[in-house]
Amino acid sequence: MSTPDFFMQRCLHLALLGMGDVAPNPMVGCVIVHEGTIIGEGFHEKYGQAHAEVNAIRSVKNPELLTQSTLYVSLEPCAHFGKTPPCSDLIIENRIPRVVIGTVDPFAKVAGKGIERMQKAGIEVEVGLLEKECRELNRRFFTFHEKKRPYILLKWAQTLDGFIDTDRTEYLHPTWITNALSKRLVHKQRSEESAILIGTDTAKFDNPALTVREWTGNQPIRMVIDRTGRLESNLHLFDQSAPTWVFTHQEKAGSENLKYITLDFSQEILPQLLSELYHQDILSVIVEGGSKLLNSFLKSGLWDEAFVYTGNQFFGKGVIAPHISGETIGFEKLDDCKLHVLRNV
Repeated sequence: MSTPDFFMQRCLHLALLGMGDVAPNPMVGCVIVHEGTIIGEGFHEKYGQAHAEVNAIRSVKNPELLTQSTLYVSLEPCAHFGKTPPCSDLIIENRIPRVVIGTVDPFAKVAGKGIERMQKAGIEVEVGLLEKECRELNRRFFTFHEKKRPYILLKWAQTLDGFIDTDRTEYLHPTWITNALSKRLVHKQRSEESAILIGTDTAKFDNPALTVREWTGNQPIRMVIDRTGRLESNLHLFDQSAPTWVFTHQEKAGSENLKYITLDFSQEILPQLLSELYHQDILSVIVEGGSKLLNSFLKSGLWDEAFVYTGNQFFGKGVIAPHISGETIGFEKLDDCKLHVLRNV
């Protein structure tokens, strides 16, 4: 089926192949069409490497056809020198006469400049094909540039009777609520995001590794809030196996894979923390607890998606699960567990 929607949908499918490997850049797919047939395609494969348009143009076996083709791309071609040269210049150099774009790039150094440059060169440019779908694909990227903060995903597991933990005054060991299948899915999700954040008590009582050991993928930056520096150095978080950031109130020298970032704890913490992450180019962060930290994000409205896992057991008492209201956008059964996905609206 040779329709513009089909070609843009192909761009979106290609773009997804870059999931977890291109942040803080967006995922982008591109196809080049000649007389209703795709003659070249590509996607942004890895941060710092060639963009989708470059890979698509390079894949065309007969470059002479470019002057009679249409280039489809899910996001506006860049117009600035970053890690790579401007894609809009490459399109112009190859004399591609028509470009169809899913959505404008919100990044200030692009933001319509690529479109303007191509139009001035005489290229016919169409913008807005499957725009909603293109924005949805890169919702982390759009949130980052439009709201000046990372895309925030909350995650917790709760029992059938609504508890996320036991009373740790009675039990000091971690409590297991969900199953192995849920655990693998959590590790897959971690591999797709830039960072993972927990609070002091979660680090102290659970001693989590916060790794992707149950999945093959990228390791997010591990982050923990430790205002007074009371976390012990023998915790998994400090094993130097992965980059780890500690948010604290006093300056402290870091070491290999361990970084200390000072915040003013006499002021609201979350705005400071998110500002720091924005300036460090952290595109997305998963907040995995504990209860105080999750509720602080919920209370402030600073969240975009929530992943709520429900296990097949009862605690009877303990730490009550956060109360959340939002639009349900997904549901999945994971053997004897359930996953609800919500979006902040």
